[in-house]
Amino acid sequence: MKSLGHLLAISCLCGVISGYSDRDRAHDLMFVYPLIDGHNDLALQLRILHNNRLSQIDLHNVNKVATDITRLQEGRVQALMFAVYVMCGAQEKDAVRLTLEQIDVVKRMCTEYPDFELVTSVQELQKSKDRRKIACLISIEGGHSIDSSLPALRMFYQLGVRSMALTHTCNTPWAESSSKLYNVFQRKNNSLTTFGKAVVEEMNRLGMIVDLSHTSWDTALAVMNHSKAPVIFSHSSSFSICDNTRNVPDSLLHELKKNRGVIMVNLHSNFISCRKEANISNVADHFDHIKSVIGAELIGIGGDFEGASSFPRGLEDVSKYPALIEELLRRNWTEHEVADVLRRNFERVFKEVERVRDELRDNRPSEVQIPVEEVQNSCRLVLRPPKPKGLPSDQISSSRALQGPRGLLILSTVLLLSRLIMTE
Repeated sequence: MKSLGHLLAISCLCGVISGYSDRDRAHDLMFVYPLIDGHNDLALQLRILHNNRLSQIDLHNVNKVATDITRLQEGRVQALMFAVYVMCGAQEKDAVRLTLEQIDVVKRMCTEYPDFELVTSVQELQKSKDRRKIACLISIEGGHSIDSSLPALRMFYQLGVRSMALTHTCNTPWAESSSKLYNVFQRKNNSLTTFGKAVVEEMNRLGMIVDLSHTSWDTALAVMNHSKAPVIFSHSSSFSICDNTRNVPDSLLHELKKNRGVIMVNLHSNFISCRKEANISNVADHFDHIKSVIGAELIGIGGDFEGASSFPRGLEDVSKYPALIEELLRRNWTEHEVADVLRRNFERVFKEVERVRDELRDNRPSEVQIPVEEVQNSCRLVLRPPKPKGLPSDQISSSRALQGPRGLLILSTVLLLSRLIMTE
């Protein structure tokens, strides 16, 4: 707060000095409160363009993408939630392996380059800011990555994952997507199953942020009613401004306010203007509307760079974030409100998630398992004794029956009678 007070004093003083513009104010504010970006898909592009071969590129300057170290520094971006995303086509196949490979490339990227720093807690995030590092947080984008397994979820946490979106563009066996692209795991009136609730509970216990971007509205509502910790929409915008189902309606915004979570506004043009073209003013309209409904203290920024194809004019890459902050200041957002949007709202949620984790420290890891019939996956191995080769099923049943106490009695009787007959 002292830093913000000093900044306000400087701003008031400089306001009377000719030439001190909203652009200058935006840059000064972002120097003190550099941005936490709630969603970035650079790891996906590293796989698509370079097959995760970091040795082939210099992350200070990367072609064909909107994110690299140089532009992050220009855009005053201090932290990013790097998505580890695998396509829904991998569900029921090798989603877990692919997710591990994406975690690997993020961890390599954020440890091999000294400008980056991998963080897993609020405290580490704040220390990273003090050291002028770009903090890397790892987020799984899509619950299909855990293959309906709580042990897999826990192992991902051990690898540094601190957030997970419950769905992507496909339903999972336990949660519902906002997209109808994939016709899988269709259910009626069951948008968050019993196992889905167990996933949310285990994320609360671990201290992993629940991300509701990409979920259906019914799933989002069910999660907010069930979660003990605040949730986030890491890259979603306002449905009232652009009526795309990936965006959040006012009714859910009110529920988010009760939950004390954060909605981090997505910059993808299709979610901003519902067209392929948009501008900074269109983006600011989303901020203004959400602020009017639930207040500035529940808003953040989740750009979705590298995960979408078109972005507004003036916000083409991560270096352009100051232009958005300039527009908000021009619209009479206060420095306090903008500082909340830039980072303090997300930090508050992260702290609260960790507080809930600490309250649940005595809870044992969940051993809930999803019913086999809900997974509907023929590739999923169910552990049971193998069938002996070459025996018909009726003989297998007979041989198993003979292994019990009654079977041993019958066998003994048969052997005794056989000996008597042979004696005669």
